[in-house]
Amino acid sequence: MQHDDFSADPLAGLALDTLAVRAGHERTAEQEHGEPIFTTSSFVYGSAAEAARKFGGEEPGNIYSRFTNPTVRIFEKRLAALEGGERCVATSSGMAAILSTALALLEAGDEIVASRSLFGSTVSLFSKYLGKFGITTRYVELGNLGAWEAAMTPKTKLLFAETPSNPLSEVVDIEQLAALAKRHGAWLAIDNCFLTPALQRPLDLGADLVIHSATKYLDGQGRAIGGAVVGRDKELEELFGVVRTCGPCMSPFNAWVFLKGLETLGIRMKAHCENALQLAQWLEAHPAVERVHYSGLESHPQHALAKRQQRGFGAVLGIEVKGGREGAWSVIDATRLLSITGNLGDVKTTITHPGTTTHGRLNDEQKAAAGIREGLIRVAVGLEDIDDLKADLARGLDRL
Repeated sequence: MQHDDFSADPLAGLALDTLAVRAGHERTAEQEHGEPIFTTSSFVYGSAAEAARKFGGEEPGNIYSRFTNPTVRIFEKRLAALEGGERCVATSSGMAAILSTALALLEAGDEIVASRSLFGSTVSLFSKYLGKFGITTRYVELGNLGAWEAAMTPKTKLLFAETPSNPLSEVVDIEQLAALAKRHGAWLAIDNCFLTPALQRPLDLGADLVIHSATKYLDGQGRAIGGAVVGRDKELEELFGVVRTCGPCMSPFNAWVFLKGLETLGIRMKAHCENALQLAQWLEAHPAVERVHYSGLESHPQHALAKRQQRGFGAVLGIEVKGGREGAWSVIDATRLLSITGNLGDVKTTITHPGTTTHGRLNDEQKAAAGIREGLIRVAVGLEDIDDLKADLARGLDRL
């Protein structure tokens, strides 16, 4: 199956906000203005010879919606354009995107070097499930480039990082990490779901692959589950083969939902960042708050790096409050407006206790290494009025 090269698109070279609205959609004979949803499992052919050519890859065209669906293809083209990649492969979830990447690039005996500041499910995937098949993962401090290099061996094939990290907003120098990967003949994959291409483009900084949980800010309203990988056509051809064969594919309806989310990505991310910075500054001054983890604060140890390689600081705050778990839970339970949920990237502000939810499956040693303390709260700042958000958090903070 051959995919169209986005570089031939007449919209190439336009600004991100324009691409987010226009890229990828080629109107059908119906001349629709909005992107159509192709809710079909299969496609028909004019002859047996045409079917044979398409199944054999001799002629481009749709075959089966597990791996060729027009609505999903629009989403893939649009996200590839936004990230500055040659190609995108959509998947059923963000975790499916990470698994598909590993299946495409790695084999038994290979090694991964990853940040120890990863989403809990990513750690479980690498250590428990990939480990079953002879793939070893070593975890290092995200911002310590010396530790990354020291952990690498001739068997290292993949470097994997979230930047900023979840939920401590740690940052790594992507350009330097990319240079390190290239010196050792390894791939660098960056999970970009916290910032999206509206705020950071890892491929421009030398990364080989960009991973997304489209469930988060690409959708922006908590409506659908999906994932994606963006990069060069060469690496993604094998990853496309994984999705084609193993089936972790994105549904056409979810692809359409994500397309609607992308249309407002730029303005949403700006608004998220404005709210998050104001809330972080207010929290940093509150006597019940011991520390605020947010790279937009000048007090953050990597603020200068984040400012250099990002166009904004995102919307996720890590807040350490007095009183350990009891204090954190009391603040969470006192809220009336914020949504107590593990998801993020929503226009609605969400709040959770990472140590018992998103990172709850990590053991105590893994939590300590990742900085997941008992008094840590994660707030993913939405688009509500900032004074209402402050008042809601003050209900619990003022009691500590």
